[in-house]
Amino acid sequence: MESISTQQVESAQKQLGIKDLSKATIREIVAIANILEKETGVEFIRMEMGVPGLPPAEVGVRAEIKALEQGVAAIYPSIDGLPELKKEASRFIKAFIDLDIAPEGCVPVVGSMQGTFTSFLVAGQCDEKKDTILFIDPGFPVQKQQALVLGYKAVSFDVYDYRGDKLRAQLESYLSKGNIACIIYSNPNNPAWFCLNEEELKIIGELATQYDTIVMEDLAYFAMDFRKDLASPFKSPYQASIGRYTDNYLLLISGSKVFSYAGQRIGFVAISNKLYHRSYPGLQKRYGSGNFGPVFIHRALYAISSGTSHSAQYALAAMLKAASDGDFNFIEQIKEYGNRARTMKDIFIKHGFEIVYDKDLDEDIADGFYFTIGYPNISGGDLAKALISYGITAIPLNTTGSQQQGLRACTSFIKPHQYELLDKRLKAFADSLSI
Repeated sequence: MESISTQQVESAQKQLGIKDLSKATIREIVAIANILEKETGVEFIRMEMGVPGLPPAEVGVRAEIKALEQGVAAIYPSIDGLPELKKEASRFIKAFIDLDIAPEGCVPVVGSMQGTFTSFLVAGQCDEKKDTILFIDPGFPVQKQQALVLGYKAVSFDVYDYRGDKLRAQLESYLSKGNIACIIYSNPNNPAWFCLNEEELKIIGELATQYDTIVMEDLAYFAMDFRKDLASPFKSPYQASIGRYTDNYLLLISGSKVFSYAGQRIGFVAISNKLYHRSYPGLQKRYGSGNFGPVFIHRALYAISSGTSHSAQYALAAMLKAASDGDFNFIEQIKEYGNRARTMKDIFIKHGFEIVYDKDLDEDIADGFYFTIGYPNISGGDLAKALISYGITAIPLNTTGSQQQGLRACTSFIKPHQYELLDKRLKAFADSLSI
């Protein structure tokens, strides 16, 4: 292909008011690619958006259609959630994490995005002295935007240099100040795909208990560490979780990636039994009722959305039940992302790229939904701009809170014929640097 000119890329940026590509949001990079695709006719290889690229789980589709045919669209859902969903969410957590969380604490939300927003909101109101969210980065950029919308303070550190035992001192340097309301991280990690191990989760849990801080564990990519067989319900190995090491936690579980059910915006928050019933002075002062769980549901969530799509709750309940019953191996379906990552990584490495976050301590990183790439002596922002000229899009790592130079690449949209295109375009890019 003929590369897209720098002038064309800059013109697209100008149309969108984007001065610095290294600070562009995911949606802004999507918009740049859309403009250039339309203007040039070049087919883009899209790696910027974390959107599922597999068909939705059939068991969910069937259950939702049945619910709609029975008229649930005419009825407001209970703000607490469909009883069957709450029961199956609790059972799913037992089956695949081996944690006991009562159904009352399993609350459906409009995707994990709403679950995160509501969790931030309530956690930041528990104690007037604790007004800051700690992000263990890299992470999902929009979560920091949520903190900004809420008006909360935020601090973060890139965990790249603080894996294993090093994590304790780094984490305690923030918690010891006494102002951290909650900690958030994703596991597997978006964007780097590393997985915090049990030793690291134990450190986080012990310090969260010591400093009385709430931990939000984002499990959007639940059980997608394909190095382990996490697909067998009620059998070890289980998904690693903070829930083994502290009572101060919430789990954020999404239907979007593991069940490819993103379009219906459905997930659930699981609030630990002790946190659910715990009374906080800040909540008591604000609402006249201080217990975390009821405030989360009947005050915050009710004010935000007045509930979650009724029919989608039936879909999620059916998918969770089928998984826990052993009738639906949801991991087998999504292993395709790992296959794609392996092929794509090989192509990038062939042309001189490096995997930025390449290790889980002494173990090679898993292949999955995301991976990270860098090129020697080129910043993440410059690399993103350069690859756009070759019809390839990805987001700079600095937008995720990473201190490393490189890009996040998503595997979900790659099409079979595009592996050859990727190979040719990356060769052209590498050749241009050697001229």
